[in-house]
Amino acid sequence: MFKDLFQKKKYAVVPSERTKRDIPEGLMNRCPKCGTIQFSKELEKNLKVCSTCGHHFRLNAWERIAMTLDEGRLFEINEDLISEDPLQFPGYATKLEQQKASSGLKDAVITGEGEIGGFAVVVGVMSFDFFSGSMGSVVGEKVTRAIEKATEKQLPLVFFSTSGGARMQESILSLMQMAKTSAALARFQEKGGLFISVFTDPTLGGVSASFASLGDYNLAEPGAIVGFAGRIVIEQTIRQKLPENFQTAEFNLKHGQLDKVVHRKEMKAMLTKLLDMHAGKGEPADVQ
Repeated sequence: MFKDLFQKKKYAVVPSERTKRDIPEGLMNRCPKCGTIQFSKELEKNLKVCSTCGHHFRLNAWERIAMTLDEGRLFEINEDLISEDPLQFPGYATKLEQQKASSGLKDAVITGEGEIGGFAVVVGVMSFDFFSGSMGSVVGEKVTRAIEKATEKQLPLVFFSTSGGARMQESILSLMQMAKTSAALARFQEKGGLFISVFTDPTLGGVSASFASLGDYNLAEPGAIVGFAGRIVIEQTIRQKLPENFQTAEFNLKHGQLDKVVHRKEMKAMLTKLLDMHAGKGEPADVQ
């Protein structure tokens, strides 16, 4: 009888609908990889990295800037550039306003000047929460102007990419940004400029196929998806099943597409190390 009395009950208590409603929205976060539920504040203290499995949650541009630049300070440039509707694409103007309201951004990239580890740099940070980080005319123009600013001031360029690809609502004008940004980078690097490119999750399409892949160092966060076409499109085209880890940062590193996969907590230290090594304008170093 006493054995039954103290036996642990084999059931779980399901929170009532009222209890669920009483929990403030945004208080908790569930890791999409391992399912661990964590307090949002604790997750933020851990730089939005899951403490259980190490999954790197996506960051918006200002979060990235806050944890990368010294004192989180950025002197933004070209902040007033905004996308228009050059092709009169149906519904595009309305969607642009919706994206501005939901993200708090004017477009999918923020550029400016700041310091990392005490070294002056020109920085670009893309944000997936504005039109999936797609590259339209404004993104391409801001990236190009940032490269030209780095060229003019002879400063290193550090760029964090995340994108779903070219912005289809701007059609050929969007695709032209691939050539424009790549040409600007070529001029920058011909003059000895240092370009450190960091891939974050995900970086696909026209961004990965242009300036993002042209770094003197190509780094990535763990688990970031990096590639051109999406997995489903490729599998349907070649009619083959791709490896489970296909297009992850680790897969790209193994096949020579990246120089190093860097944990978010170590990213600023790695950038500082690379900037320090090149303060004397030496050759690219081994970051393995």
